[in-house]
Amino acid sequence: MKTSKCGLSIAFVIALMAVILALPGMLPGQTAAAKSSGGEATSAMRWNVQVDQVDPGNLELAYSFQIAIYENLLEELKKTTQFQQVFRDGDLKASAVPNLLVLKTTVEKYTPGSETRRAVTTVSGATKLMVRNQLLTREGKIVLERTVNGNVRIFGSNLRATHNLARNIAKTIKQSSWSDSGQPTAILTGQL
Repeated sequence: MKTSKCGLSIAFVIALMAVILALPGMLPGQTAAAKSSGGEATSAMRWNVQVDQVDPGNLELAYSFQIAIYENLLEELKKTTQFQQVFRDGDLKASAVPNLLVLKTTVEKYTPGSETRRAVTTVSGATKLMVRNQLLTREGKIVLERTVNGNVRIFGSNLRATHNLARNIAKTIKQSSWSDSGQPTAILTGQL
């Protein structure tokens, strides 16, 4: 009889701890949702973004890398929830939405790597990408310009560099600040 009470008490304590640990993660999200639903000004000022196809520049970048950068970028921008909607290049619905920004990505440097060399040694075989991103208004005014890197050094396929690059681009955009009017507060150049 004591064993079942002890087991029941342990199960109760574990369940209580799980609820306590899960609760702090939910409360800030609930508070933010309550604040954003309470005021229309925050949702009215949200921007939409259209992601243009990746420009390989003057480099011979494989089409698979261009597509991988593009698709990963769409996914990572959606994850940030920075924008109300994320549109693909050529989406006709984008022309009808207000507050549209266009993201242009141009590859500036590309170092093809080798998965085999990375597996054998950690000092060689890295795949590296460096791109210049421009976030522009419909009128062509630059809101944000930044050079961003993506690479895979030790583990992962060569295309993993495109995922890392897209994540870094989305992070850069989310951490930047630009005015609600679409005028550039500062054109940021540098590397991440």
